[in-house]
Amino acid sequence: MKVMRNQASRLVLFIICLMYLIFYVDRVNLSTAAPIMQRDLGLTATQLGIAFSAFAYPYAFFQIAGGWLGDRMGPRVTLCICAVVVAGSTIWTGLVGGLASLFLARLALGIGEGPAFPTATRALSNWMRPDQRAFAQGITHAFSRFGNAATPPVIAALIVAFSWRASFYMLGAASLLWAGLWWFYFRDDPRKHRDITPQDLEGLPPSRVAATQKQVPWGPLLKRMLPVTLTDFCYGWILWLYLNWLPSFFLHEYKLDLKKSALFAAGVFFAGVVGDTVGGIVSDRILKSTGDVAMARISVIVVGFLGSFCFMLPIVFVHDLTTVAICLSAAFFFAELIVAPIWAIPMDITPEYSGSASGFMNFGFGMAGIISPVVFGWAIDWTGRWDIPFIGSLGVLLLGAVLAFTIQPGSRFVDVRESPMPA
Repeated sequence: MKVMRNQASRLVLFIICLMYLIFYVDRVNLSTAAPIMQRDLGLTATQLGIAFSAFAYPYAFFQIAGGWLGDRMGPRVTLCICAVVVAGSTIWTGLVGGLASLFLARLALGIGEGPAFPTATRALSNWMRPDQRAFAQGITHAFSRFGNAATPPVIAALIVAFSWRASFYMLGAASLLWAGLWWFYFRDDPRKHRDITPQDLEGLPPSRVAATQKQVPWGPLLKRMLPVTLTDFCYGWILWLYLNWLPSFFLHEYKLDLKKSALFAAGVFFAGVVGDTVGGIVSDRILKSTGDVAMARISVIVVGFLGSFCFMLPIVFVHDLTTVAICLSAAFFFAELIVAPIWAIPMDITPEYSGSASGFMNFGFGMAGIISPVVFGWAIDWTGRWDIPFIGSLGVLLLGAVLAFTIQPGSRFVDVRESPMPA
């Protein structure tokens, strides 16, 4: 399959992939540095938990606000601002002296990262043909999952070589370098890029779509995107389950030491890297061969939910470590098949407002990140079992498969304000 026909598109995609990688490392770096920071700053476990939660609230809200900003100001300006805010908040984390400053730094990080993924979707909508969109979303999110898997050893190495404070300074500098690269190379409208030829523009959205938009039709767009939001909530529930509880599951359920539990968790996360990439490739190939966008997106999403359900189910009956690790890896692989097609859907439904639309969609993911830790923590405290969150999530996987059929990605959103008046 011809994924990219020109160097400019490939470089734009690669630069966005780097953003996903850097931003995700900045998002999860605190979990690796937390034990040393807790000791140095004199924080209790409760205070550390408060600092962890600070990221999620602005992140969820700025999915929508940031998506709108990306549609109004354009991805070039918006993502540059995001990168500068992420860099500042990451460097600030290296300067903190207690709970209050750490909480504010993580709050700022959530504000900086909240608009990033919806706005990146708007950028990809401008630069990618319809049969490239799922692949583009899959490979960018594969970089984010790779960042999640690589962060513990990278941050640990930086802390050992320098200090926990220096590790945040270096990561903040990486975000600033990315902002400069993005501003120098990217253009909102591909037609204004020096390396684009007329042949490269075939199949891309027209100039009026790539240009900055007027007022977003909030009510109708929210109604149109609500099924996607609910489906993404189900996916987010499963992803936050893995991100928040997988290392602790291996640590407590199987009495592994920290190093071994991290190793098993990393193996599971790398299965997700493969799933992100495969989901995008398969979805775009189906679209290219059939021309049916609904089949290309929904079939992969449903297979992802049902496959994850099937491989998570053995946890109820099996306690063998190797078998459970293999099943969780396969379940995560299938769950990550969902990512590329579901992120391509806002571009399919409304390329004109793909930033705002993907913000609405990923708000479901953000809400899952706020609700699920409380539910999972309560379930573990109540039962004393660390496998309960996984078992309890089986129903959410089935619900997601059912909700996927309500999305209708082949039905384009029409702004009634621009519809022609009846004669």
